[in-house]
Amino acid sequence: MRQKNPFLYYGGKVLSFAVSLFLLSLAAFYVARLAPGDPLVSYYGDRAEKMTVQEREQAEARLGLDRPVHVQYIRWLEGAVRGDFGISYKYRTEALSVIAARLPNTLILGGIGFLLIFTGALALGAICAWNEGNLLDRFICKAGTVVSCIPEFWMSLVLILIFSVHLRWLPSSGAYTIGGGGIANRAVHLVLPLTVTVAGHLWYYAYMIRNRLLEEIRADYVLLARAKGLGRRKVLFRHCLRSVLPTYLSLMAISVPHILGGTYIVETVFSYPGIGTLSYESARYQDYNLLMLLCILSGGLVILCNILAQIVSERIDPRMRSGETPEVTDHG
Repeated sequence: MRQKNPFLYYGGKVLSFAVSLFLLSLAAFYVARLAPGDPLVSYYGDRAEKMTVQEREQAEARLGLDRPVHVQYIRWLEGAVRGDFGISYKYRTEALSVIAARLPNTLILGGIGFLLIFTGALALGAICAWNEGNLLDRFICKAGTVVSCIPEFWMSLVLILIFSVHLRWLPSSGAYTIGGGGIANRAVHLVLPLTVTVAGHLWYYAYMIRNRLLEEIRADYVLLARAKGLGRRKVLFRHCLRSVLPTYLSLMAISVPHILGGTYIVETVFSYPGIGTLSYESARYQDYNLLMLLCILSGGLVILCNILAQIVSERIDPRMRSGETPEVTDHG
């Protein structure tokens, strides 16, 4: 096969990433500015409603809201290139510092959830494939399908009602108790959000692994290995599982946006102080600078993960790589 120049290949990926971020920022900027509401309320609070026309004009000029939308975007883009994303209207401080204070909470919740989902999915998929058609496999398949169909916000409310309101075993909101931010305290606050995050996504990926393993089990090389006397356990875990792992790694990269979206919903329901709740607040109060930076970070992560997934897939199957021409053999 004829391979592309690595410099051109990866340079194209970087260019694609940059263009995607630019289009994302442009769309988010215009949609945010055209949305109904008053951003001055976010900055000045109730005082904005009592302002005179002259005071409102001065306030808009101070925040740069008196210019046409395209001029506002150009000024924002110039600042963003220099690393200046403006101030948050609601918190009256640099937007980057507001996000930096919340980001660790989302990384903890999303990171632990991501590891639990894919470790559990791999184990669960292997168990189901090993017990294909048995009572255990049928039970896990049905239970997993039911749980995965429950909306995350509804599952969150049910868990809060049971474990926080009635039993009072677990906290219903927050990342830690005020004045008690130790590891144990944080772990207790993570139980319910993590449960919803993992339960909402686990079976989706476990089912994929189960089916992929079953395809491998029925492959010709497995039948040959079994015919030579290799045990089913050795064939499944030493050969089939190894063949599935490259696809699994690609699946992990593609799944980041899926899990990230679920994490945002969970954060909002549990009032967990992370990027998800911050995104909701910035959209609600039209905190433009904060909203733009959140869109860039979230969208950039999604775009980056998809590009990485494409690179991994192309490495696994070189025929997918653009610019390569498979050799054709004439058997005539």
